[in-house]
Amino acid sequence: MENSLDNKRRFYKTMLSLALPIMIQNLISSSLNMVDTMMIGKLGEAQIASVGLANQFYFLFSLFIFGLNSGCAIFIAQFWGKRDIKSIRKVLGLCIILGSIGSIFFTAVALIFPEKVMSFFTKDSTVISLGVDYLKIVGWSYIVTAISFAFSFASRSIGRAKLPMITSAVALICNTVFNAILIFGKLGFPVLGVKGAAIATLIARIIEMALILSVTYIRKTALAGKLNEFCDLSKEFIFNIIKTIYPVVINEIFWSLGITMYSVAYAKISTNALATFQIAGTVQNIFTVAAFGLANACAVMIGNEIGANREENAMTFAKRFIKVSFSLGIIIGVLLFIFSSSIVSMYNVSTEVIRSAKVILRVFSFVMPLRMITSLFIVGILRSGGDTKYSLILEMSGVWLVGVPIAFLGALVFKLPIELIVSLVYLEEIVKISFCFPRLFSKKWIRNLVKDI
Repeated sequence: MENSLDNKRRFYKTMLSLALPIMIQNLISSSLNMVDTMMIGKLGEAQIASVGLANQFYFLFSLFIFGLNSGCAIFIAQFWGKRDIKSIRKVLGLCIILGSIGSIFFTAVALIFPEKVMSFFTKDSTVISLGVDYLKIVGWSYIVTAISFAFSFASRSIGRAKLPMITSAVALICNTVFNAILIFGKLGFPVLGVKGAAIATLIARIIEMALILSVTYIRKTALAGKLNEFCDLSKEFIFNIIKTIYPVVINEIFWSLGITMYSVAYAKISTNALATFQIAGTVQNIFTVAAFGLANACAVMIGNEIGANREENAMTFAKRFIKVSFSLGIIIGVLLFIFSSSIVSMYNVSTEVIRSAKVILRVFSFVMPLRMITSLFIVGILRSGGDTKYSLILEMSGVWLVGVPIAFLGALVFKLPIELIVSLVYLEEIVKISFCFPRLFSKKWIRNLVKDI
């Protein structure tokens, strides 16, 4: 009994040491977007819509990077379970190489075809013009972001979650300060508006990358490899990694495309409807940081156990995470319901937009426990065991067979109000959760990927 209690204490202590820094980091990242939206919101609704739509393109990029790094983190966590530092550096090197290639592509599109990117989302010429100005500057930050993501995810996977949290906090402070200076023309600088927000974001991301690299190498962590260690990649090693991570990348890309299609659908209604979605989405992201923090902690801890050949512990950990996730979802849902009105009222937008955003957030407060569990399964439990193809099918079924059709039917065919459409889209969570638990108890998701590498 005492041994069991000790194990539980160790579990919750480790969970908190990983989940809290990740939650705080995600909260900081979401706050950074919220600060951008609120500051730009003082310029008007067209500016909010333009930056929101331009950031949908960054969202596509970030989800590609997130998928790539989430996939690589599966291996890093399992290799850390068997303390194989050499292989950890190989995986990190592959992640940086693939991320850099992807970021060059996204940067090229943002710089060469910004009008086409913006025109895909909206036909409003003012919104397009402002978004083009933003993309041409912020596009330069993508390769920097790819490198930061690689070291951030790898740090979490070896149990060093505080470093990415601290660097993100510094980036938020820098972004907020430079936003105030450049958007509104403080300290003798010209008023740059949307361009100022883009420059502030670029500077903040460069500082974030410089910090995480500096600390990693000064402290000589397991990630502080030399160039030849990062590039010591055999064809067999690359194949073993890619065959597991490609479903994660596809998952994130098509999930992000699905979310982007929501913006396209809502933009067909009106600019106000789109602004409503942007505001509600930004606030919603603040309240869902716990879901992804817990899911990432779950992926690391279960991955470590599987890599160390402790598969029974992996199953036990999964059940404990589900209980924590559901309980936390209820608490967060209640908080969102209580505070949504006050938060939305801070935006300088029309009464109609504020009213619709409040309704959306209050509906989401009831969906929150389900979102917590589905996020835990897809990002945490299933991926930690390398069950990436099942995760892909699960996510795509919810978004593309339920969410996207409802969004377009509601907007274009039935002409429903934005708050009702978004509420109906949340039905995708019910579809996803119905397939999660059968997979858990089948134990087919538990796979030691590093045993023979």
